[in-house]
Order: sequence, then C-alpha cells, then structure tokens
Amino acid sequence: MISTQAWTDARRLWDYHQMGHTLRPCSVAIGLGSHDLGVADTAVDLYKRGMAPLLVFTGATSPTTKDRMPRGEAVHYRERALELGVPSSAVLVEPNARNSGENIRFSRAVLEEAGVGVSSVLLISKPYEERRAYATARKLWPDVEIVSASTPMTLDEYVDSIGNARLVIDMLVGALQRLLIYPDQGFMISQSVPDDVLEAYERLCHEGFTSRLLTTGTTSA
Repeated sequence: MISTQAWTDARRLWDYHQMGHTLRPCSVAIGLGSHDLGVADTAVDLYKRGMAPLLVFTGATSPTTKDRMPRGEAVHYRERALELGVPSSAVLVEPNARNSGENIRFSRAVLEEAGVGVSSVLLISKPYEERRAYATARKLWPDVEIVSASTPMTLDEYVDSIGNARLVIDMLVGALQRLLIYPDQGFMISQSVPDDVLEAYERLCHEGFTSRLLTTGTTSA
C-alpha cells in the first residue's frame, strides 16, 4: 500500500517537475525518446496547431524500450507521426542518443547539418521530465529559447497509463535526484528546489521509493 503522505509527496514532485510554460510557436519541436509514444502524439498535436514547422525525434533504444521499440525510439516516433498525418518532409530523426544530454547535442547537430536555423525549441518530454529536459537544454544549447511541453495530464492519469504506481513514484524521485546532482557534474543548469519539494523527496526516499536513484559516482546525463 502507498500511504496518503506518499501520494501527497508524489504530487508535490509531479507539480515541480512540470515547468508550466505557455506554449508558443518555435523554430522546431524536439520529441525526446522514451517508452512513451504519447510524446510523439503530443508533438504531432503541436505541429498541427502550428507550434512548429518541423519535428525532430531523438532516441536510440534502452533496456526499457528495446522490446517495444526494436527499431529505436526516434524511428518509432517518426512512424507514429506519419500515421497521424505529418508529412515525411516535416520530420527529422536522430537515432543515436542514449541519454538526455545526447538528445540535445545530437538533435542540435542534425538540425545544423540540415541547415535549419533555430532560435527557439519546443522541447517535448514525458510530463515528469519537463524540468530535467529544460535544464539540460539550457546548459547545452544556451543561445536558444526553450519552451517545455508534455502531454497534459494529472499524476493519477499518468499512473493509470503506466499501470504501476510505485514505479511512477520511483521515477519522480529519480528525476528529482538528477536535478540535484547533475548541475555539479556539468550536465544541466542548477535550479532552485523549494524546501517542501526537498522534504517530500527525502520522505519518499526514506519510504523506499528508490529503484531509480543513481548510486554514488554514477555519471550519465
């Protein structure tokens, strides 16, 4: 059973992880690869709403996606976008990135190679990774404006979509840990973390929601 306090703490982390940016048209939209095809669906929705004239999907495979997306996350995202009516000319694929830092660096290289001028990026991620994606992009691509976006949904809706509440809370905790330790490793900008969010994180760690925490000395953006 997950306690009422743990749910309250999880919602506090969920809210913090989302940036709350106002959407606006950008030079390009970049969809960060993951197990969640909802990222591709949201990218397509934003494309159709005129928020970006070009989509870039980035991501190789990982232990959690190699079975569901054997051709690579970015490739499966592209296939989904084409199914939903996006023309192939409006989609670029970056198939090699294996972490958030590579998502940004490799996508930037693909755009530069294609001769696409970029002054702003609509960065689309899973809901609980908006802040991580933003902080990484601001560090690695500081001369463009970053607008964070994800599929609009509540924590309860996301838990229902995943089907495993404990895993979702573990992921929220792991994402917060990275926001705390990655700036010192040069992977992302530092951001202020409110005391109530830190306290919620510490309580969840104490309650054992730790499967997505990095061990000391682990370095992977």
